[in-house]
Amino acid sequence: MNTPALGPDPRPQLSSDSPTPKIKGWICEKCHHPLALPAPWCPLCHGALHDAQWGPSGQVWSSTVLRVPLPGRTPPLMLAYVDLDDGPRVLGHVSSETVERLHVGERVTLVGASPEGDLLFATE
Repeated sequence: MNTPALGPDPRPQLSSDSPTPKIKGWICEKCHHPLALPAPWCPLCHGALHDAQWGPSGQVWSSTVLRVPLPGRTPPLMLAYVDLDDGPRVLGHVSSETVERLHVGERVTLVGASPEGDLLFATE
C-alpha cells in the first residue's frame, strides 16, 4: 500500500533570520497588507509582495480550549488567534499555567514552536 505524499506545511513558519522568535511572512508593497502564508500576490490589491518578519507580541482576537483528543496531541489544548502588533492574525497554541480561554485583547508573546511544529505563544 502506497502512502500519499504530504504537501508543504500549511502553517505559518518561524523565521530563521531572527535571534528572537518571529514569523516568516510577506507584506504588500502597494497597500501594506501583511501575510503569514505565501501567496503569488497580495490578495487585496494584487500588488507585489516583499519578505517580512512578524512578532513576537500581539493580542488575542479569539481563543478556545480543545478537550477532545487529536492524533499526536493530548488534551486539553489552548488555541488562540493572535493579532500580531505589526502584522497579520495567526493561529497558535498557548502555553499557560492554567488551561482557560483567554480574554479578547489579552497580551501574548511568541516563544517558538511546539514539538509538533505549531506556533507557540505564552501569556504576558
